[in-house]
Amino acid sequence: MPPRLQMLPTQWQYSLPKPLSAVTSLSIIFPQLQQQSRNAHILASLSDTPGAYNKRIRRGRGPASGKGKTSGRGHKGQKQHGKVPAAFNGGQTPEIVVHGERGFDNIFSVDLAPVNLDRIQEWIDQGRIDPARPITIRELAQSRCIHQTKEGVKLLARGAESTLKQPIHIVVSRASATAIASVEAAGGSVTTRYYTKSAIARIMRREMHPFLSMAWANESGSDGLIKAERAENLTESVVMKEMGFRYRLPDPTKRRDIEYYRDPAHRGYLSHLLKPMEGPSLFFRSPVERKSAAGVKKEKVLPENRLW
Repeated sequence: MPPRLQMLPTQWQYSLPKPLSAVTSLSIIFPQLQQQSRNAHILASLSDTPGAYNKRIRRGRGPASGKGKTSGRGHKGQKQHGKVPAAFNGGQTPEIVVHGERGFDNIFSVDLAPVNLDRIQEWIDQGRIDPARPITIRELAQSRCIHQTKEGVKLLARGAESTLKQPIHIVVSRASATAIASVEAAGGSVTTRYYTKSAIARIMRREMHPFLSMAWANESGSDGLIKAERAENLTESVVMKEMGFRYRLPDPTKRRDIEYYRDPAHRGYLSHLLKPMEGPSLFFRSPVERKSAAGVKKEKVLPENRLW
């Protein structure tokens, strides 16, 4: 038979109140009961992290819900009793008919931060930008030449009449034709490079190279951005290993972006991919290819006895 538990002295039980004596006797016999009661109290007080759970609003469930009776619609009126169009003006002539529609939102536009040549020259004169090194979006942002990187940087030609005092090599998202001509007239170079918002953020954290990528690794030394003696042995993997970059700079995937950065007129970084006499369009075909695709035109042979 299993061993019996030793009974407590009777004077202990009569000396305490009845409920307390029962709890005390059990806690002496089973000391783990105190631990269990504490755990039960902790489990009963669990709750979600603040902000992790939003309770669904139940409309029309009484005044205690905060959305009872009128369900948050207020009292009387047209908007409380039915749906009204967003531009509804009480039944009179709509505003768009009276004043007309002006302007539109271009869904394909890119929000770029503008920077002009005169501002860059002023920053160089103050010693805030080093013209001997490539000027990228990181140098422009860290020197406060631009205050917002947005989706990239566009180089404009304000101050082009007073030409640059020294050659500069600048890498931006886009550039105007006048700005390109002014920089190249001073002996410098302009290169347009594709960027994304996430790529710009990583460039600012020095986790990504500002302009070198797989599609541009072997062609970057020809435009003055990198010294010629290192251009031959310079690859993206070598740069990432030497400088400790964690991410690769992305290349464009949309046709509109690919064709823009393949255009030599825009000084795109993908212009080296074009063959001689080839255009930046992805659907470009040379005259020889067009002629071969059209085939040889056969001459119509008329019978001998035909009068016309």
